[in-house]
Amino acid sequence: MKAALLAIAVLLLVFSASAQDGDTGGGPPSAARPTEAETGVASWYGYPYHGRHAADGEIYDMEKLTAAHRTLPFGTWVRVVNLRNERSVEVRITDRGPFIDGRIIDLSKAAARAVDLITPGIGAVRVEVIDMPKGFVPDLFAVQVGAFRDRGNAERYLAVMQSQYGSGRIVMREGDPVLWRVLVGSEKSQDGAIALAVRIRLESVERTAFVARLDH
Repeated sequence: MKAALLAIAVLLLVFSASAQDGDTGGGPPSAARPTEAETGVASWYGYPYHGRHAADGEIYDMEKLTAAHRTLPFGTWVRVVNLRNERSVEVRITDRGPFIDGRIIDLSKAAARAVDLITPGIGAVRVEVIDMPKGFVPDLFAVQVGAFRDRGNAERYLAVMQSQYGSGRIVMREGDPVLWRVLVGSEKSQDGAIALAVRIRLESVERTAFVARLDH
């Protein structure tokens, strides 16, 4: 009798573990609790980026629930809550941005529609991280100090910033027009990059420097 009860208990434990580790079907884990949150301004983007490569290599589809974030790893799932109406949507981070000071996330058109952000274009939101990709390789962090339509101008500005702050690089941002982003530094932590951004803002004319992840 004891052996039978023990066998039933083991089966129940196995079933419970299987239910918790089940396939999410490409979506966020069910009823996931936020692990961290930030509050700020959200915007959304559609054309001319629709159909072009996102920063993670995927083709951006504005009718899918995705978003761009400056520092979260690709594949991270976040819940975005519109603070004006409390509507929320869960999206996967596939791209980098927004590249405008003061904004924290760029939603796809479908995601913006879900939280009623299409008409106003921007709005105050809370971004809650609900699932991080497993086994991702930690990236480095840098500071974006400018974005140029002309690559030559970007290269000249990069040379100036490198002479003052060391390492740097240019990253192409697909779109119409194409933008050449100038990134300075290579920090192992986000805090280190924040300190560099503060230093750049104090020492140079670049008042909108912000932290961005250096993806592989």
